[in-house]
Amino acid sequence: MDAAFTAEQDEIRRTLHELMNKRCGPDDVKAAVATDAGYDPALWSALGSELGLPGLVLPETYGGAGCGTTELALACEESGRALAPTPLLATAALAAPLVLALGSEEQRAELLPRIASGDLTATLAVPGEGLATALGLTGDNRGDWSGGGRAGGIQARPSGDADGGWRLYGQADQVLDGHSAGLLVVAAHTGGFARSRTLLFLVRGDSEGVVRTRQTSLDETRPRARVELRDVAAELLGSGDSDQVAAALAATGDAAATVLAAEAVGAAARAVERTVEHVRERERSARPTGPFEAVRLRLADVYVQVRAARSAAYYAAFAAGSGDGGSGDGGRAGGLALAQALEALRTAASEAVQLHGSGGSTGEHDADLYLKRATGDELLFGPIHLLRARAAESAELFTHQEVAV
Repeated sequence: MDAAFTAEQDEIRRTLHELMNKRCGPDDVKAAVATDAGYDPALWSALGSELGLPGLVLPETYGGAGCGTTELALACEESGRALAPTPLLATAALAAPLVLALGSEEQRAELLPRIASGDLTATLAVPGEGLATALGLTGDNRGDWSGGGRAGGIQARPSGDADGGWRLYGQADQVLDGHSAGLLVVAAHTGGFARSRTLLFLVRGDSEGVVRTRQTSLDETRPRARVELRDVAAELLGSGDSDQVAAALAATGDAAATVLAAEAVGAAARAVERTVEHVRERERSARPTGPFEAVRLRLADVYVQVRAARSAAYYAAFAAGSGDGGSGDGGRAGGLALAQALEALRTAASEAVQLHGSGGSTGEHDADLYLKRATGDELLFGPIHLLRARAAESAELFTHQEVAV
């Protein structure tokens, strides 16, 4: 598809492109992931207070820009090109939409302006390793993934205080930027077997009883943490309607998948560009990577795959902006676009590693970083075949229909 962007959308992309080229080169990325926070605070300040990216999809009432998923996707496409380690995805695509969708007016007024300015980072914490399930990307999120009243998961119980507070206990193992986020939106099970349901709760990152440990992950540019909640004070997000929670998580998941797809497309495009530059340099120095025609055809195939993935990501972004949800028939364009984008990134990164030779897998040319991003995102939000299966299920593509004879 040919996407026609507005002047404002083109400006967002141009501004981010220039900023990432200037302040997020390969050496900058490696230095940022080595810090305790896992990202460059100065770069985050520029993205937040100067450009307002965390509040891009938030209403102007709460200090946001009043834009939509398309604008955030375009911004993340540029950050994906650089594999920029920032809390933008966790804050703007996961936590903030849930606060906006479910929070009371007091909660929105207190939290969203701080998120929009970049002063407060946030993330979504779900039990175990069930992020893709919680967001409805790989299956129905109305099950017992939050604990189901059994041991394990994250459990919530009323504190019995006059203020109507809650106490949480349990563990989340794969929380994006969980070691540094100032606010945790925690999915927890409550009600036991009699009134079993999953609700969302707000927990301050520095609350007593919160133990956060940054995990060693395959993709260091996507920091993750194990979050332990040891009888932690929490505030219920919204009214406590479990059906609304499930719907909000699914809507957030589809939009987040769209943003992730655009990010993966940006990374894949950059991997192809760097590989083409390397191959041309080898040809000029009379040290070709292989038969010229064969290498050119391989890269041409990858280029076509990346272009197709970009079209899918843009379509998902436009569909989200129109409120269509993907296709108007219950389908989820975000999950399908993410599957195609992750596949394109994996292919582009694999070709980059192979055509860079032995240096491609040692970090000499940073080609392996793109392969790690593809693999890490698929482990966290996939796998690809389940993303596609869920999209097909939502669209009822394989629903059996009896035919009268």
